[in-house]
Amino acid sequence: MVEAVVAFIGKPNVGKSTIFNRVIGEKRAIIEDTPGVTRDRLYAKAMWLGKEFRVIDTGGIELKDAPFQESIKMQAEIAMEEADIIVYVGDGRSGVDSNDEYVCSLLRKWKKPIILAVNKIDDGHLLNNIYDFYSLGLGDPIAVSGIHGVGIGDLLDKIISYFSNKVYEEYENSIKFCFIGRPNVGKSSLTNAILGQERVIVSSIEGTTRDAIDTPFVKDGKEYVAIDTAGLKKKGKIFESIDKYAALRALRAIDRSDVCVLVIDASTGIREQDKHVAGYATEAGKSILIVVNKWDLVKKDSHTMASFEKKVRDEFKFLSFAPIVFVSAVTKERIGNVFSLINECYEGASTRISTSVLNEVLLEAILRNPPVEFNGGILKISYVNQVSVRPPVIILFVNNPEYLHFSYARFLENKLREAFGFVGTPLVIKCRVKN
Repeated sequence: MVEAVVAFIGKPNVGKSTIFNRVIGEKRAIIEDTPGVTRDRLYAKAMWLGKEFRVIDTGGIELKDAPFQESIKMQAEIAMEEADIIVYVGDGRSGVDSNDEYVCSLLRKWKKPIILAVNKIDDGHLLNNIYDFYSLGLGDPIAVSGIHGVGIGDLLDKIISYFSNKVYEEYENSIKFCFIGRPNVGKSSLTNAILGQERVIVSSIEGTTRDAIDTPFVKDGKEYVAIDTAGLKKKGKIFESIDKYAALRALRAIDRSDVCVLVIDASTGIREQDKHVAGYATEAGKSILIVVNKWDLVKKDSHTMASFEKKVRDEFKFLSFAPIVFVSAVTKERIGNVFSLINECYEGASTRISTSVLNEVLLEAILRNPPVEFNGGILKISYVNQVSVRPPVIILFVNNPEYLHFSYARFLENKLREAFGFVGTPLVIKCRVKN
């Protein structure tokens, strides 16, 4: 479970992106020794000592009227508003200047935990440079080197020290679901139709819903939480800072949900962005239900629904497990089916199979279709175990994981789905070497 959002803030060219890449463990942020290279916020997940959190990389803020400076300042202020913890990054080589003082004056108004990291302390003789940063009033500075990785562990220890030690699952006994999709596909109208009330402002203008809104309710004796989110736009198409803010809220809603309802606009058809939006949910291992909305606007014949469903299956091959339902939020057509499918998806993700039954099914599948040689050997599966749910994770104990061909893994997944359903949920199959 994602426990917090951490934003890296600072003036230009202090090495925020280098530290960001170190923290997430990959080179995602563009690094160049030129001020202003990082203009937009970047988001990623990070993990430290079993704690998972999101990190935001932002453009540098400075006083002078540099190109894009107003936009960069707005980006950073939005990141500061959304963040639970702020890491202010200073430059250990150039020291403190008026830009540092200006940015810190912006930080203090948020009254959030602020960690001071002084970057570019690449060798011991630079260590004394950190003491100048006490003048900013942000507490004890942590000396780091983004390039060499020095002090990054200390920084991460400090970050997770602000996480709550209390284990608390929000809406613990409820089925949590969110509506995801590109702007203007009818997510808010669908929410209102399902809840039977005008709870969310509905507008035909893209981007009306800027926030994620929770609505707990009970239906047929079951507890639910509907999480309504702003539309997700393709990264290259986002120009307004507020839209990036909405995108982060949508990611947080996905993290908190059990079932993600992907809403597609039947009147405009499937677009590349629909796949992009679905990718967020699949990467998070969430159950997915595909809802084709605005079905009332489509001219139909006896083959229209079957034809559209085929298009969905062709375009979303990675969502072959996801049920599809055609609805109209305006006419309420088949709205009732959405709930039953949300329940099925949740139950599918929560399915736990006993080890004996699991091994029996897979043993029969292997006998009927044995593995063939791959990567210089033949896979031998000793036994199988399910280790978790939501999503279900199946561990194959084998002689060598390198011998498992992706097509054989898909064969085993199909056999598991045939036997146990796993409706609407990704199924994770992993290999471990038998001890």
